Amino acid sequence: MFFYAARQPILDRNKELFGYELLFRDGIDNAFPNIDGDEATSKMIEGSQFAFGLDDFLGDKPGFINFTLETLIKKYPSMLPKEQVVVEILETIQPGKRLLAECQELKEQGYTLALDDYEHRNVWRHFYPYIDIIKIDFRSTDYQQIEEIKQAIAAFPHIKLLAEKVETNAEFQQALEQGFSYFQGYFFSRPEMMQTRALSPSQMALAELLYETSKADMDLARITEVFKRDLTLSYKLLRYSNSAIFKRRSEIETIKHALVVLGQAELKKFLSLLFTAQISSDKPAELMRLAMTRANFAEGLASIGRDITLEKAFLTGMMSLMDAILDEPIESVMEKLPLANDIKDALIHKTGILAEYLKLIQCYEVADWQKANEIITLLKLDASRIPDAYHQAVQWANEQMKALGELT
Repeated sequence: MFFYAARQPILDRNKELFGYELLFRDGIDNAFPNIDGDEATSKMIEGSQFAFGLDDFLGDKPGFINFTLETLIKKYPSMLPKEQVVVEILETIQPGKRLLAECQELKEQGYTLALDDYEHRNVWRHFYPYIDIIKIDFRSTDYQQIEEIKQAIAAFPHIKLLAEKVETNAEFQQALEQGFSYFQGYFFSRPEMMQTRALSPSQMALAELLYETSKADMDLARITEVFKRDLTLSYKLLRYSNSAIFKRRSEIETIKHALVVLGQAELKKFLSLLFTAQISSDKPAELMRLAMTRANFAEGLASIGRDITLEKAFLTGMMSLMDAILDEPIESVMEKLPLANDIKDALIHKTGILAEYLKLIQCYEVADWQKANEIITLLKLDASRIPDAYHQAVQWANEQMKALGELT
């Protein structure tokens, strides 16, 4: 399940990046899908909440997002941070009292507002106190019409003009001379396709559970409630806790019982396993097996080194292949997951003890024994115990693959 969007840069008078317009797409074809504006805006907002952080697409720049009257009335802009979004009012909206009230409210809340594909009508004068940017189609609006717009907004110097569809250098120079502040169009850049893997509701619940179990003091009641909201997760928890790998004397019949019996360490393992398994469902099984092996091997190294908690080492190993699983940079992946900073440092910056564990694990994967021994010496680990830790990890991963196979 993927979320698609395109972004087109908006530049200032020095041709420096000012922001992006975000454009919804429903596939890899870089064209607007055959859906109405309400649906497109809704899907863009949904994507920003559940599939990607706005930082993924925008960095530290603002994003222009189209809103219909219906989505304004439903208060969709309030779901996005005012510092990151420019509320772009579609040209299809007729100026009226309801739209004016929404603009006033958004301005009071601190949002930046823009009018899209503006065509001048005197009624828009009532909106000028609340509008920050007016976007003008530079190819369909002639010189005289632009001068008329400039005269109409002269009493509102806070309003900046943005020239859309600037496709030649001559048009850019003309727009500069006419006093435009911002510029957008194929002369600078065509919309750039971007995609990110959207998380399903179950995957979102798993991410929430990973966060809850990462806290020093687990809130058992809170975790139980998350499981109760997702029937599939509850079923898999009970199946897992009753599986043969635990050799329990009696069966577990309730979610709370399963959580208590598993314990915090085992629960963290189960959640990270299930999360990785769900989002790697369309990937080769060997990728999942390798992630499991790394997780258990990292845990084994932590038990030998005693410099870091076993759970943290396990999660680091499990997450170390997440960029390959999600087909996106590890930096972007880590922004979406609520993990400890030293885990993120190991995966992104390759620093810290956890990063050294990963280097050692990778040496074992490619049989680079010389480099492995160098790292073992550096970390002052008992070299005699490490081969057994690795073999145990491989065996454990095979057992888990079988157990997870029974859950799916």
